[in-house]
Amino acid sequence: MKPRRLTAFALTALLALSLPSTAAAEGGPRPHAAVAQGVLRGQDHDGAEEFLGIPYAAPPVGASRLRAPQEPARWGGVREAVRQAPACLQFSPHGLRDPGDVSEDCLYLDVYRPRGARAGARLPVVVWIHGGAYSQGTGTQFGGRTMAEVTGSVVVSINYRLGQLGYLGLPELTAQEPQRSGSFGLMDQIAALRWIRGNIAGFGGNPASVTVSGQSAGSASVCALLAAPSAAGLFHRAVLQSGPCTLIRPPDTARAESEARAFAVSAGCADPAAALACLRAAPGAALVEAARTLPTSGPASGDGLLPVDPATAIGRGSWNRVPVLIGSTRSESRFFVALTQPYLTPEQYAAQVLAGYGAAGPEVLARYPVAAYGSGYLALSAVLTDSTFACQTAWTAQLFAAQVPTYAYEFDDPDSPTLAGAQVPGLDESNAHSAELAYLHDFTMGERPLTPVQEALATRMKRYWGAFARQGAPAAPGQAAWPAAGSGPAGGGTVLILHPRDTRPSGTFAADHQCAFWRTQPPRPV
Repeated sequence: MKPRRLTAFALTALLALSLPSTAAAEGGPRPHAAVAQGVLRGQDHDGAEEFLGIPYAAPPVGASRLRAPQEPARWGGVREAVRQAPACLQFSPHGLRDPGDVSEDCLYLDVYRPRGARAGARLPVVVWIHGGAYSQGTGTQFGGRTMAEVTGSVVVSINYRLGQLGYLGLPELTAQEPQRSGSFGLMDQIAALRWIRGNIAGFGGNPASVTVSGQSAGSASVCALLAAPSAAGLFHRAVLQSGPCTLIRPPDTARAESEARAFAVSAGCADPAAALACLRAAPGAALVEAARTLPTSGPASGDGLLPVDPATAIGRGSWNRVPVLIGSTRSESRFFVALTQPYLTPEQYAAQVLAGYGAAGPEVLARYPVAAYGSGYLALSAVLTDSTFACQTAWTAQLFAAQVPTYAYEFDDPDSPTLAGAQVPGLDESNAHSAELAYLHDFTMGERPLTPVQEALATRMKRYWGAFARQGAPAAPGQAAWPAAGSGPAGGGTVLILHPRDTRPSGTFAADHQCAFWRTQPPRPV
């Protein structure tokens, strides 16, 4: 920390200590925390203390649109931190339970800590990066109160720029950036981690014990952080949920440039000489409309920010090495098939497999017959789950396990709720993509509340995650032992099955998902 910022931090810390307590709604004192920008006043909520809507960077608006994040401004007095900030502009709203409050001024984070925690407590820190295909979602949908209370951790959930405001590889744009990158969403995540390193001690967190975690595109973002040189030292453990590094591969700079140019044309900013001014002046809604048929591919590799594709970097051993916890849900692809082909007939299923897998099509049908699953929907879901998320998770875990302590899981609750609005009548969508989220967070997008049995599983999962954040190994007293993954053939390592009535280690994950067969097939990255 620079001397001037260090002095400012010390002054705000002294101010926080001298401030009188303010009565909370339930009559107790309200919590305070000092950060480099000033003093925050949070609130008690359900067994924890929360500080909401904290700016970790300046608003990326106006002339700061499509630029690297800048330092946040200081404030005078005490800033109320009891209201969550808007979500970042949503480029692909999914029509389920989309954020109602959105803005380009969105680079904020929420902090949750156990009740009574104070500066200097040196509690482990868990940072959450939400998913949403790099184009939708918000950290405000993932409360951390219960995780903080159950695990004794400080939990942080962040927003970052989405869509083409977060990922745009135009050469005339990247030329203005020191790292020659247009991956502003990844820059935001790194800026948030830097803010956390400099300020989390004021909430009782330990800046030398930070776990970065994410799901889906959030997990792929963790992959990028593992490979980004400028993220080195900002975190000490990593959790990857339903987003293995070998599956969700970033575009190279050439593809990123091509996609960015197509977007600029769609936005009416085709002239390279005027494109930047045009894109910075365009209304946000116009940019969202321009991206309707041009989804972003996320952070690009091959520039100064992310020099090498994460899977390649990890395979070479050239990455920010930390212990890893990685896993997937039992039936990931049910979510995607339910949204696109919910009532697939057996004939349609067979035709789709034969067309999609070429010469291997007949063997795929033999290994995944409709009769064994009961419907084309379930059979295709199994094919896509195994060939993508399940086996790619196992193979990514292999890469990690050869180098660092690695722990793998499979979430398997046959009665898990799906996302609100995603349930298709008559379909079994349990264990689909995102099913585990309600078990780890105070989640606002669940279709229904968890049952008592599911709540018990949720508590066990939080304790595993909390133990990993604290010590780099998910050894939770009184719970089933979680052995390290190891690195067997075809991804055949040990996996902990997170089941509501039978949580146990298993050595059959690779066989259950037919990974030896899928290893022989051409890769189909998403």
